Amino acid sequence: MSTFIDSARITARGGPGGAGVVAFEKRKGKPRGKPSGGSGGSGGDVVLVADPNVASLLRYDRQPHWTAEGGAHGEGELRQGSHGADLVLPVPLGTVVKDPDGRILADLVEPGQRFVVARGGKGGKGNAAFVSVDRRAPSFAEQGEYGTEQVVVLELRLLADAALVGFPNAGKSTLIARVSAAKPKIADYPFTTLEPHLGIVTVGEREFVLADIPGLVEGAADGKGLGHEFLRHVERARVLVILLDPTPLQPLDVAAQYRILLKELERHSPELAHRPRLVVLNKVDAVDDVARYRRWADDEGIELYPVSAVTGEGIDQLLHAIADLTDRVRREAPDREGFMLHRPAGEGFRIERDGDVWVVSGLAATRAVNLDDLTKPEAAAFAARRMARAGIDDALRKAGAEPGDEVRIGDLVFEYHPAEGDAEAEEDR
Repeated sequence: MSTFIDSARITARGGPGGAGVVAFEKRKGKPRGKPSGGSGGSGGDVVLVADPNVASLLRYDRQPHWTAEGGAHGEGELRQGSHGADLVLPVPLGTVVKDPDGRILADLVEPGQRFVVARGGKGGKGNAAFVSVDRRAPSFAEQGEYGTEQVVVLELRLLADAALVGFPNAGKSTLIARVSAAKPKIADYPFTTLEPHLGIVTVGEREFVLADIPGLVEGAADGKGLGHEFLRHVERARVLVILLDPTPLQPLDVAAQYRILLKELERHSPELAHRPRLVVLNKVDAVDDVARYRRWADDEGIELYPVSAVTGEGIDQLLHAIADLTDRVRREAPDREGFMLHRPAGEGFRIERDGDVWVVSGLAATRAVNLDDLTKPEAAAFAARRMARAGIDDALRKAGAEPGDEVRIGDLVFEYHPAEGDAEAEEDR
């Protein structure tokens, strides 16, 4: 059974922030004393990191749910909770990260490139953090925030200098096995290769990475055969090596093979049809009239490389040609840089009507009421001032809310009574 997995869907969740604590120093003659509650630590992020030592997305296919470590709660005597550790998930070079709608969020091609999939929640402030001129002994603290949750699709697109493209049983596996240390399965029936293989080929002082892509058939771009699942691996190859099979095992002649292969590549990505390429006639040890294939190539303006992956005939010349073309393309087109979409965290809020209840959602709204005990008058008044500062009171009024209407933020339901006067300044994150 194949263990090469080139796509996986995962759910990543940042670690929750630790809660702040309410505490007071005990002092003689002062029952409550000085506020000394420490703040909670922030939760860890879930981070994807491009790692050249990882070859497959198998672990993420087997385990689709990942959660980072949470932050520790604060303690008395101003002890701050420790931050949760980031959860680092190594992925192969060439991993594309998409959201469930197919939008590309990141393209990780360089070793060490990092992309934060889910951010940890911020730790809550302890009561010592809320001391002010007018509030000498606050009796409330903040809860820690939940980490964000994100579903992403990981797709691996192999990073190769050259890719072997051909019909099933054209001899791609035999060729890559001969010229590199790759050990693909080899047999004389179609679809032997069920997964792509990479091999490092050495030509004198030069090296290049050669990919064996599973065989394409006509209609592969529409999902026929097996090769359609791996067409995306061809996208990153600098050079295409079109492998043609002139033997009776292949029902189509070389001209038809060449035409169909180019058509399928173009249908998958128009740019692929114009990618630098070499055309190889394989299995020349099994045909008598190589000259007629040369005439066909001359008529088409194609430089043809006759080879035999079995006997080794013409292999050295082909490898030098691939190395030369790869070197040229490298000079003319620098390496593609990774891509990461940076989306600012949505700290605003929105207001909707659900029957008779006004529903306020968004980070600004949840932060406003994220206190440990809103049954305390001091905490409730503080939360009301926070809502006013965030503009939620005004937005509710403009939306049509009347005093006494029910408002829901998360699991909290309360009556709408706009705060009076100016909102109190505070040091919020």
